[in-house]
Amino acid sequence: MAIELIGLNKAFGDKRVLSDFSLRLERGITCIMGPSGKGKTTIVNILAGLIRPDSGEVNIPPDTKFSFVFQEDRLLEWESALTNVTFVTAHPKQNVAKALELLAEADLSDSVNKRARELSGGMKRRVTICRALIADYDIIILDEPFKGLDAKIKPRIMDMVRNHTQGKFALIITHDPAEAEYLGGRLIDI
Repeated sequence: MAIELIGLNKAFGDKRVLSDFSLRLERGITCIMGPSGKGKTTIVNILAGLIRPDSGEVNIPPDTKFSFVFQEDRLLEWESALTNVTFVTAHPKQNVAKALELLAEADLSDSVNKRARELSGGMKRRVTICRALIADYDIIILDEPFKGLDAKIKPRIMDMVRNHTQGKFALIITHDPAEAEYLGGRLIDI
């Protein structure tokens, strides 16, 4: 299975963001880097069907399932870390053990019952990553997933993402060349 973006063009008003952009994704990690405003988030939003290109093709198999880490955490602030992670599963109660494993791996065992609004920014980011990893997906898109993480925990979370996405399509947007190098995989610089 391959995923292709062919000749994408997209403008927002007078601002052209993508011009004849093409990309073929294979299983594994692909990192997209580039300056702000160059269309990285637009690319993943088109891939996921959240916005339409002005022209071009998106070739993905039917019924492809996506999981996301958006630039914003998008947590249920009034719910616990555990509930936020299991919320995206078809059977939340049956996925508690897996969610607890992911939260432990992200060094959040002591915070599983804390409401999201009680967590620090870095803790919220780790909950968001756990939530994306537990989802049933074919393609996982992570838009600046490691921003705001403490330097001490960041390598552990990058290892977690790399390990849990093996054999899947993982598209990661980053501004940090060191993150792309650490994660390995293919680098697309736009």
